[in-house]
Amino acid sequence: MRTAGPAMSEDLTETEALEEKKDVTDLLLHDILTGTLPAGTWLKQIDLERRYDCTRPEVRRALDRLSQKRLVQHNPNRGYQVYELDDQRTREISDIRVILETGIADRMVANVTPEAIIELRGLAENFDEMSFRGSIMEHYDANLAFHRALLMLAGNDELVNIIAEIRQRTASAPVSQWRTRARIEQSAREHHLMVDALEARDLDELKRLIEIHIRQAPIKA
Repeated sequence: MRTAGPAMSEDLTETEALEEKKDVTDLLLHDILTGTLPAGTWLKQIDLERRYDCTRPEVRRALDRLSQKRLVQHNPNRGYQVYELDDQRTREISDIRVILETGIADRMVANVTPEAIIELRGLAENFDEMSFRGSIMEHYDANLAFHRALLMLAGNDELVNIIAEIRQRTASAPVSQWRTRARIEQSAREHHLMVDALEARDLDELKRLIEIHIRQAPIKA
């Protein structure tokens, strides 16, 4: 009778180790979103191999995937570069988000429940807390969690995923969004005001706040 137990166990351990290895795409995406690799940075493949301790094919796959998401730009005969948005494209992305997110605001209002309000208030408070004691990525993740929960009220998972992809096109999002403490505080206040508008089922106010939040315009009474 064969006693292959130890060998099988060793094989499983190796497989698990491979599965636990972080995808290079995720590592590169993390560094772009946190501003570790700012907009305009040239991405040399040999440097990325060393940075992420990976192979050249893994680097190329990651660069190609992020090029498709418009987070990385491929310049023929020059290489890859972290995508750098000009003012016009930034405005265009904001326009798309305003159209999509205000367009489903009526569904958010229709579907909101007392339990959802409690969850959103907790997420808004977590954003507040992360702005003081969290890392850049924890702060960014807290913001995404709030907005995802808000958008999920519309009951359209595909649309939520599309909006999430569009958000990522604004590279180095945490850095570009919150340049000053005043802007962070205003963003936090807007989160709470959006929850208030939802609880009051005030559709017009919710739409107004969503647009202000996306465009980062000053709040006017």
